[in-house]
Amino acid sequence: MAFRIIRNDITKVKADAIVNTANPEVAIGSGVDSAIYEAAGAVRLLQARQKIGPLEIGEVGITPAFGMDAKYIIHSSGPYWIDGAHQEEEMLRKCYDGALQLARKHGCKSIAFPLMSTGTYGFPHEIGLQIALEAFNSFLLQHEMEIILVVFGETAFKLSGQIFDDVQEYVDNSYVKEKLDAEYYPGGVYQESSVLNASRTVALDDDCFDGSFDGDIDFCARSRSASRPMRHREQSVHKTAAPTVPLDSYLKENTGSLGEYLQQLINKKGKKNSEVYTAANMTKQYFSKLLKNQVAPSKTKMLSLAVALKLNMDETVDFLRMSGYAFSPLSQTDKIFSYFISRGIYDIYRIDIVLFDYGLPTVVND
Repeated sequence: MAFRIIRNDITKVKADAIVNTANPEVAIGSGVDSAIYEAAGAVRLLQARQKIGPLEIGEVGITPAFGMDAKYIIHSSGPYWIDGAHQEEEMLRKCYDGALQLARKHGCKSIAFPLMSTGTYGFPHEIGLQIALEAFNSFLLQHEMEIILVVFGETAFKLSGQIFDDVQEYVDNSYVKEKLDAEYYPGGVYQESSVLNASRTVALDDDCFDGSFDGDIDFCARSRSASRPMRHREQSVHKTAAPTVPLDSYLKENTGSLGEYLQQLINKKGKKNSEVYTAANMTKQYFSKLLKNQVAPSKTKMLSLAVALKLNMDETVDFLRMSGYAFSPLSQTDKIFSYFISRGIYDIYRIDIVLFDYGLPTVVND
C-alpha cells in the first residue's frame, strides 16, 4: 500500500484501524479523544478501554471501534511537549511505531492517524510531522499497509512549515521569470529545461529587483521603458539537445519499452524494486503493472520515480521524455518537484505534504 494525506474528520474516515491520542488514564479526554468516544459510543468504548487499563507514555492498546466505520481503535498515550529535552520525540516515535505494529498484528490493511500530540499536547507541528513521516517510511519499507494522515478542518498553519515558504518563493520567482520571458521574448522558442536553468542563459535587468518590487510585472516594464530606451536583449534561446548522461545513453540503446528501461535503471542505480516503489509512494501492484507495461504512468508518477531513483535534473528531463513528458512552466506540480530534485531532497512524503498544502493532487491521488 502507500501513504496519503486527507482533510477530514478522523471519526468519519473508513479504515481498518483508527488511531486515538488517548488519555493515559481510563477516562475520556478532550479533542480527538472526546470525538472518537462520541462517535464509537462512549459507554461501550469506555468499558473496553477499562480492560486495557492505564497506558504509560508511548504505550498503545486496542479495542473494537463499535459505532465507527472501522474495525479497531488503537489508543496511544502520546507525550506532552515540554521543551524537547525530555525524550518527547522518542516517545512520540514510539507511539507511531507501536500503533503500526499493533495494526499489523491484527491484520489491518489500512490505518488512519491524526497528527498525534500536536493539539492540546502542544507538540510543534513541524517536529510532529517529521516524526510521523519517518515512522511511516520505515514501516512501509518492510510491510504493506495503507497509511492515512488525517488533517481536520481548515488549519491556520501549513503542514510543510518553513519549507513551504521556500517552495513558495521558488515558485513565485519562476513565475516572475516566465512573465519577463513572455514579455521580452514573445517570438522566442521556449525550452522546457529553462525552468531548470539547464539549457539557456537570459540577460535580464536588475532595475526592478532593488528591494521595492511589488510583484507588478507590467508596472515594472512600463516605468523602465518610460525612463529610458529598453536595452537590446539578445535572444539566447539555444536549440540544443537535452543534456544526456552515459547511463541514459546506454539504457536508451539497450531497451525497447518503458518498463524495461525502468528496470535497467533500477539495476544500474543498485536499488531493489521494493525500495523504489516505496520511495516513490506507489503500491506494489501498480509498480508491477508499470514494469510489465500494463499501465501508462502520469507525469506525476514519473516524477515520483525520479525522486525514488534520486535522479539529478538532467536525468529527470531525459527520464520524462521516455514517456513523452516534459517540464511545463505553467505547472505548479512540476515546479515543486524541480525545487526538491534540484536541491537533492529526495523525500516523496515531504513533497506530498507540500502538494497538499498547495491544494494539488498528491502522488497517490494523481
